[in-house]
Amino acid sequence: MIQDAFDGILGQPQVRDYLRSALTADRITHAYLFTGPSGSNKTQAAFAFAQALICPKGAKGPRGGACGDCNGCSRAKRRVHPDVRFYAPEGASAYLVEQIRDIVADVSLAPIQAKRKIYILDRADLMNVSAANAFLKTLEEPPPNVVFILLGRTRESVLPTIASRCQTVPFRHIPPTEAAGIVSQNTGADAALSRVAIEACSGSITRAIGFIREKGNARIHFRQELMARLSRLDRMDDWQVLQLARTLVEGSKALVDQVRVSLEAELEENRDLFERSVIRQIEARNKRQLSLKTSEYLHQCVAILKSWLRDVMAVAAGTPELIINEDFRADIVRVGGGLSVARLGAALRRMEEAEGALDYNVSPETCLDAILFQMREVLNGPGHPCEPSL
Repeated sequence: MIQDAFDGILGQPQVRDYLRSALTADRITHAYLFTGPSGSNKTQAAFAFAQALICPKGAKGPRGGACGDCNGCSRAKRRVHPDVRFYAPEGASAYLVEQIRDIVADVSLAPIQAKRKIYILDRADLMNVSAANAFLKTLEEPPPNVVFILLGRTRESVLPTIASRCQTVPFRHIPPTEAAGIVSQNTGADAALSRVAIEACSGSITRAIGFIREKGNARIHFRQELMARLSRLDRMDDWQVLQLARTLVEGSKALVDQVRVSLEAELEENRDLFERSVIRQIEARNKRQLSLKTSEYLHQCVAILKSWLRDVMAVAAGTPELIINEDFRADIVRVGGGLSVARLGAALRRMEEAEGALDYNVSPETCLDAILFQMREVLNGPGHPCEPSL
């Protein structure tokens, strides 16, 4: 069966049908608000919709708006199309007014390759009143060739002045077991690896698939190495903990470097096709994408740490059957025996607070230092003697 772009919207059949029918009937509005919890596949859906919207063959094409073979579809699918822009808040906890003004200025420019320009704005619920005021007129009356896709947790969390100007598309929560099944179907991975990938990617199906399909199994190996080190965390001294934090940051950077090489190769391949101003726009977009990838991999690292600690809590609570990281069960059972569930729960909450600092202009290594020291403290208790550094 021939697939279209919307088949990539996994776990959301109603959303898939709605967007597909909107395209086929040519009922495209100028602004959409995709709402749903983290991991509900909103970002993947936004890029799939963007791919369908810019496909030159349109809804009457052989794949209903996503031929999959043309240059436009290929670039959009790889998230490198110059007319599909993705934005996330650049401020510590909100969109900057200057950032929104840059988007507004860009909207008035003609598309580079396609007939349309698609703007995907993540975390629209983090757009404050000042940023929203700078955006309202453009959101309400954009040029006819512009479509905005805003992503938010709930409609209520987005400012009413923003939400009222958008067509809301709700996404359902996908339970972890169902999410893991979808990952298995799309990667061929067994159930255990699929569950691990879902945990490492905070419930995101799309990222979990990418986790498993990473070239050279880089992220799988990264996770295995981290799990092996965590099994020795209770016996580490201060220096070893600091070294572990540094290793995690360097490992995340190595993964981002792979993305950087790919983006630079893409740009060099097409440099002769674009004007200098367009090259600058693509370079700015690539810079944003690398920043987002850096954040993604660091949060993924913390997600693996939290997954391990939750497994230790399951053992401490007398429910080892709930362990997710089955390949490290023996080590987790050894570490978790006799520990306080209350102390582990408090440590997990403190980890989540420390993780929030990653979105601020704080050293990732410092954040990971704090998280690892908290984990070691709850595993051993304050002042517990550790192995000497080798």
